[in-house]
Amino acid sequence: MLAASNFDAPPHQQESAAANHAGWRICAVVLLLFIVATTLSAMRKDIAFGFDEVAQTSFVAHLQHTGEFWPAFAELRMLDPASFHFTSEPNYLDHPSIYYWLLAHIGPSLEGHPEAILVHRLINVAIGAIGLAALMAIGLTLRLPRLTLYAYILPLACTPVLPSLAGSVTNDNPAFAGGGIATLAALQLLNTGSGAWLLAALFGVIVASWAKFTALLLTGGLVGGVLLWLLWHGRLPARWIGPIAIAMLLAGAPYIVLFVQYGSPTPRTPGLLEMMRTFALASGSTNTPPLSPAFFTVKFLSDFVRDWMPTLKPRSALNYAALAIPVAAALCALAGLALALRRITFGKAYPLDILVAAGSLAFAATLLIHGIFSYQLHVEFGWLTSAYPRYYLPLLAIVPLADVVLLNAIKQPTARTMLLFFLIGGPIVFRALGAPFG
Repeated sequence: MLAASNFDAPPHQQESAAANHAGWRICAVVLLLFIVATTLSAMRKDIAFGFDEVAQTSFVAHLQHTGEFWPAFAELRMLDPASFHFTSEPNYLDHPSIYYWLLAHIGPSLEGHPEAILVHRLINVAIGAIGLAALMAIGLTLRLPRLTLYAYILPLACTPVLPSLAGSVTNDNPAFAGGGIATLAALQLLNTGSGAWLLAALFGVIVASWAKFTALLLTGGLVGGVLLWLLWHGRLPARWIGPIAIAMLLAGAPYIVLFVQYGSPTPRTPGLLEMMRTFALASGSTNTPPLSPAFFTVKFLSDFVRDWMPTLKPRSALNYAALAIPVAAALCALAGLALALRRITFGKAYPLDILVAAGSLAFAATLLIHGIFSYQLHVEFGWLTSAYPRYYLPLLAIVPLADVVLLNAIKQPTARTMLLFFLIGGPIVFRALGAPFG
């Protein structure tokens, strides 16, 4: 059994109704600021820079041009970023077509119409806002004290890549939104045991999974871990097995089809192979031996940390020094994870502990698979640019939630105040000192 009732939160988390209403106002203001920032980004961003937007937009335009739903990857071509007319350059994307098909039918025609991308970007602004709203709702559901709520939502809202990403045409946005819904619903499922929240969690997994394979691993791992915990404690009714099985089939269906077609859920498309060969020739990696697994691991992880603040400009020493802030936050999260695992081991876990543990394990497993896959590409093609933190946005809330676990365990007032100060101020300072994107 869980350790407490009333969302099983520690006593100091319980807030008055007035304080909870204030939390709603805070989140509404933050969400509004996010929407404004992402809309401005959508209006002024150059499609040629960042997040594969030319390739993503080209996928949408191809479906509009052909009327297809599930195209052959070999037929995909890139748009010219200036004229939006198709070129002979192959598209390198290898994702399911569902997100692109929906945009193709909702948004205006893109081929030959560069101005039409704004509508498609604004659709993505709405999708990104749904994801952030779901994650902020977790803090409201937990009834966090005001300062603790700030410490939770500011790292989310100040995620460096998020405004530019949400203002772009990219499947990272539905992956993020699905992950946010799945995370919120999984926590509510642990608290209430409601079948409605189970369906919401499964829906979030399906939405994220239909966007990209890493999102399937991340959200499926999170919700799967929660369901296994419920099964272990005899809290998973037999009537849930049917919906879970159907959701597993729906979430995995695109990748089953890709495996049947190409022999892999993430096939090496002709465009991807050509891009990697071009990179290898340009970098001279074809004439040098590949890195050892140990050195590649170090580079992969260091690139992962560095690209938490992506930039197209040279970084200064101050920009690099600022990376200590997210690293320190991650170390605090590891301490929170250790506390959560300890309570789980001794049968005194809160729902938040279960969520943090399940999400952390899903994150670690996906990162391991991602690293192995990237190393295979490095050995074959000399490829070195796969460590993109944006792939992990479906589980964006796990680090700040683990930080909340640590914060709630600290009873010494001075230490608690110092940690609050860091968790609230750190993301703001990092955005100010980090290298600007673009």
